[in-house]
Amino acid sequence: MYTDKIKKILFTEEEIKKRVAELGKQITEDYRDRDLVLVCLLKGAAWFCMDLNRAIDLPCQIDFMVVSSYGNGTETSGSVKVRLDVSCDLRGKDVLLIDDIVDSGVTLGAISTMLKEHSPASVKTIALCDKADRRINGFKCDYVGFVIPDEFIVGYGLDFAQDYRNLPFIGVLKSSAYERK
Repeated sequence: MYTDKIKKILFTEEEIKKRVAELGKQITEDYRDRDLVLVCLLKGAAWFCMDLNRAIDLPCQIDFMVVSSYGNGTETSGSVKVRLDVSCDLRGKDVLLIDDIVDSGVTLGAISTMLKEHSPASVKTIALCDKADRRINGFKCDYVGFVIPDEFIVGYGLDFAQDYRNLPFIGVLKSSAYERK
């Protein structure tokens, strides 16, 4: 089993479920009587987005974007590439941009700006995990699941080179799993 590459568990499956439910309740209150569109950044945020969508007690649309700034590395390249843009009309709608983790802030900052070109009523952001100490551009999420230490995490959609997404918890990956020998 490849869980032997996990140094420690940061958040259990139960802790994640509880926090997602809390976020869903808050978003329900904040967006009542508004036209909400969830925009999920694939692939990592898909797990969080689907659970969050079920926790929001409002009608809302979902759309997806595929963007990249990491490739198979552990550090952002600093350049955000859109591989798949939104397909629905965002004009006049409230957009909630969903990501699995905000680290440097480069990706969410750039995509938030791009989405504003679609003339939405508003664009807000949510990230399951936030490495606030690593921010390089001052970006601040509107909603955050967990503030985390500067460690490389995997599980619940978060990956290293496309692996570990299927873990039901969020754990710290041992450096031996990603360092070159």
